[in-house]
Amino acid sequence: MHQPARWGLGAAGVGVTVILGLELTSLDEVNPIRRTISEHGLGPDGWIFGLAVGLLAAGSVAIGVSLARKKLAGVFGTVALMGWSVGLFMTAWFEKHDWSVGPSTSGSIHRVGSIIAFVCLPLAVMIIARPWRHRERSKATLVAFGLGICSVLWVVFIGTMIVIAGQTGMAWWRVMPLGLVERGLAVTEVAALLALGVWAAAAGRLAGEGQTVEKADEMVTAVGKPGVAGR
Repeated sequence: MHQPARWGLGAAGVGVTVILGLELTSLDEVNPIRRTISEHGLGPDGWIFGLAVGLLAAGSVAIGVSLARKKLAGVFGTVALMGWSVGLFMTAWFEKHDWSVGPSTSGSIHRVGSIIAFVCLPLAVMIIARPWRHRERSKATLVAFGLGICSVLWVVFIGTMIVIAGQTGMAWWRVMPLGLVERGLAVTEVAALLALGVWAAAAGRLAGEGQTVEKADEMVTAVGKPGVAGR
């Protein structure tokens, strides 16, 4: 039952590794302080970035399926996690605005997808991993919940900066180091997702062990408790 979680962790891990590779190999071209991660999607090699984000989205779906099968995620948590995945697929398929050319429909869809993803993931994590919902707490759920709170704080910070920009007349992407802030939010949210995946995989193993113990107890009961037959 926990196999989808392991597949999800693998796919998400590969996607994140590829994106990290793009970040490291293009430091002289993409300023990580001011430029967003989606800059890697522009140009002839943009398909590599799209594939990496697509793998992250697919891995998220697999983790969500595992959590749903294990009844670790309710309806609202599952829907929110799927919203994150849909948003990622949108950002993977549609390129961001190429401002050297001008705004585009693809860029607008890309922006909507990124907003959906960045907002839905914290909601999903907070709903699914909230400590008071589960009798047995694990380190993975506590880590996920803590990262979910941090993700919410990132989103609130970005929203606050946008409001300040509107009041001062400045462009909202200039009132903060947009690239750095986006990367901080992305790292926090992906880490929260991976924590959910670890929890889903571990919960699957624990469930399997519990079933084995139950079967053993049933066999002992059927034969009779040790020492009873010899009395």
